[in-house]
Amino acid sequence: MAGILAWFWNERFWLPHNVTWADLKNTDEATFPQAEDLYLACPLAFCIFMIRLVFERFIARPCAMGLKIQTNGPQKAQPNAILEKVFTAITKHPDEKRLEGLSKQLDWDVRTIQRWFRQRRNQEKPSTLARFCESMWRFTFYLYIFTYGVRFLKKTPWLWNTKECWYNYPYQPLTVDIHYYYILELSFYLSLLFSQFTDIRRKDFLIMFLHHVATLSLIVFSYVNNMARVGTLVMCLHDAADVLIEAAKMANYAKCQILCNLLFAMFAILFISSRLGVYPIWILNTTLFESWEIIGPYPSWWVFNLLLIMLQLLHSFWSYLIVKTACRAISKGKVGKWNPLHVSKDDRSDIESSSDEDDSPPPNQKHHTSATNGTNKNHGTNGYLIGAPFPDEH
Repeated sequence: MAGILAWFWNERFWLPHNVTWADLKNTDEATFPQAEDLYLACPLAFCIFMIRLVFERFIARPCAMGLKIQTNGPQKAQPNAILEKVFTAITKHPDEKRLEGLSKQLDWDVRTIQRWFRQRRNQEKPSTLARFCESMWRFTFYLYIFTYGVRFLKKTPWLWNTKECWYNYPYQPLTVDIHYYYILELSFYLSLLFSQFTDIRRKDFLIMFLHHVATLSLIVFSYVNNMARVGTLVMCLHDAADVLIEAAKMANYAKCQILCNLLFAMFAILFISSRLGVYPIWILNTTLFESWEIIGPYPSWWVFNLLLIMLQLLHSFWSYLIVKTACRAISKGKVGKWNPLHVSKDDRSDIESSSDEDDSPPPNQKHHTSATNGTNKNHGTNGYLIGAPFPDEH
């Protein structure tokens, strides 16, 4: 184990040439980032998760009730032992051949069976109330941490001149503000990483998981090798757009469509301009070029910049989806239903919310086919109601 730790913390990987860990030990004159500082994030992540539960129960839920947000979940599918067995043991998305077999076995028409499976899938999804509470929690945290970041950074020289991130590197003392900012961000993203398995399940689960891992890796990397100054810029820049998207989702759940449209338009503009404009011009420029000129590259420098570039690729992917979904919504006159950080509805296999499904119960016999067809006249070609809200984003 000692050999593994010695290999992992190799100074030639983590630090610039002629710098050792002994040079960055805390003294009476200066305090530097220490890897063991980050251990505090694990219990804090648990505390943040517990605070979230209390917040959603005693603050977000009463707010949602005051806005008359529905507490009921999706309509339950009609009990059927055969379909339930197929759903739980075989597949939640039966193909055409299986649907035809079930139709003959149950004497139901295919469309009725398709609707049953949609309702059964939706039955496991949370209510609008739960979605609102989750978004309100994230909105509150992002608003707090972004406000803190702005108030802290406006007093620092590296906000106005990014070369200050590299002068006297790595012998830049760790301030209380930077330490608090880092530990809180790290704890929050750790809580998000683990709560992905308990929160609303999304189709971009793996993409968001990759995003959280990249974010956590960047936070840890930048802290351990004392690139904390540029790290604070990256964190503050990313928190700005997150505030608006969570506010837009809250407005959508509260059925304040005009406010939702306005907030999402602001989000789209800010997201694309900050992630595709400010981020590469301001952040990548200083980490790739200014740092090269002032301190030169070393192994962990390459890894750090690789993670930043990976983040830029995710920004480009999400920006493409925002523009694509917004253009589609505008062209169809459905501005209020765009889906900011997810694949749009036509590109996803199963993004059904509780309001996306037909509310009528499935008939028991084939002679109800005409009634079933009638209820689906309000659906588009992809099976969604015209008035369905956009699904959630992380």
